[in-house]
Amino acid sequence: MKYRILALAAVFALGACGTAEEPKAAATGAPAKLTLWIMDGSVTQELLKKFETEYEAAHQGVDLDIQIQTWDGIGERVTAALASTDAPDVIEVGNTQVAQYSASGGLTDLSAKVADLKGEDWLPGLAQPGNIGGRQYGIPWYAANRVVVYNKDLFARAGIKEPPKTRDEWLNITAKLNKGGNQGIYLTGQTWYALAGFVWDEGGDLAVQEGGRWKGALDSPQALAGMAFYRKLQALGKGPKDADEANLPQHEVFAQGKTAQIIAVPGIAARVLEVDAGLKGKIGFFPVPGKTADKPGTVFTGGSDLVVPVASRRQEEAYELVKALAGEQFQTELAKAMSFVPNRASLAGVLSGEEGTAAMAAAAANGRATPNTPNWAAVEATSMIKQYMTAVLTGGDPATEARKVSESITTTLNSGS
Repeated sequence: MKYRILALAAVFALGACGTAEEPKAAATGAPAKLTLWIMDGSVTQELLKKFETEYEAAHQGVDLDIQIQTWDGIGERVTAALASTDAPDVIEVGNTQVAQYSASGGLTDLSAKVADLKGEDWLPGLAQPGNIGGRQYGIPWYAANRVVVYNKDLFARAGIKEPPKTRDEWLNITAKLNKGGNQGIYLTGQTWYALAGFVWDEGGDLAVQEGGRWKGALDSPQALAGMAFYRKLQALGKGPKDADEANLPQHEVFAQGKTAQIIAVPGIAARVLEVDAGLKGKIGFFPVPGKTADKPGTVFTGGSDLVVPVASRRQEEAYELVKALAGEQFQTELAKAMSFVPNRASLAGVLSGEEGTAAMAAAAANGRATPNTPNWAAVEATSMIKQYMTAVLTGGDPATEARKVSESITTTLNSGS
């Protein structure tokens, strides 16, 4: 199998995106190598292999090289790829990152392809982040938001008959589950999207606009209350305080059968079953609980887009790959395999009856987005919020650390303005 995980910025030095000899090989009749970067956790290995096999069979002369990228440090790697002369042909990026990457001039304008891609059927909330200044640089791929994924067996053994509806119930239940060698929840110290939801629930925000400028807001009383709840919840498990959910990969931890809960998109269940198929039928889902039982907790509604770097040597072939990945067949297969929301409104019914999707849909009704500014991607890329969380969880004064990170966010968001 040709796809592999690449997690270091040094991949360019190692020639991961291709070599100067490839165009010559193509000219002599050898397969044209087409490089696709996919984020770790977006697709199961089984579905990727199926797609690779079928795509190459349908596109004779194409050698599809699928490279799996980790989210940690992805901003720097994509930025380096876009600035190179030998970039990947297609890259999956977070929907909040398109604005920053397009500002560099490194993304191909795909506006002329929107009609061919059935853009009139795209979900508006997915299409908008990829449209910058009226030009479509990012092609919507899928949407998802986080829910609580839980082990039904561990809940039953603890005498818990139904999922919690409020935050207080959630803490009490998680404490009951955090016994006998099991951990009530695996929540790492840097799962910042979960923190964002708690901050929003308290009436706070990550950043706000004042007088035409952005200001970091994690030092507000509301945001500090969200961080205080995060500390309580995180303490009811063994998650490392200095890592995010990819280290150790939370689906691998959950698959060991001793973790009662994780916070993730429902599609992570497919990754869990890749590790231990014996957990089939034992995985449940419920919305992140809110402060009161009348509505679930606020969640970040995110997703991914597909982009084509200007530096891709095979623009037409890259577009054909985007078309296949964003098309009805693969969208349907991806939604079913990962419980993601497809990019088209007409495909909304493909997941009817799915427990994980129902939980995700309930949470999506109370969804939010990160600050709508191109510079937000730079905030994510520098991991300043993650570092703030670790500082607080390892003994730093919350108010002091929140003030420092808010100042950093303010500086970053107003850079260049």
